[in-house]
Amino acid sequence: MATITPTLMTGSGKRTMVEVDLTGTADTFTYVASYKPTLIMRNDTAGALTPVIDGDGGTVVPVAGVGDVDVSGGYSVGSIAIGASVAIPLNTISAYLSGTIAITGGTGLTCSLLHF
Repeated sequence: MATITPTLMTGSGKRTMVEVDLTGTADTFTYVASYKPTLIMRNDTAGALTPVIDGDGGTVVPVAGVGDVDVSGGYSVGSIAIGASVAIPLNTISAYLSGTIAITGGTGLTCSLLHF
């Protein structure tokens, strides 16, 4: 089990980022919208990975002009190639982050959570 602890980015000067290697077993973090958090995922494994971020409280979200969207299956980050990194502004996927959050399919990813 890996818990991604945030790095606070307020104030001046450099920061030592907290990096966590995902284990694939109950990998989690806490989403706090007021910090405008960004999750960074880096793939240093020997193969592409396709993680899913899922809050267990997500169900159906009404979207204007679209209708109801089912978010219960989580947010698929998409394939992260060997040596690649992605940054996800978590406020843009907040509907998927309700309840207890789990990251699956990301064993071996190195993650950082930045709070601004």
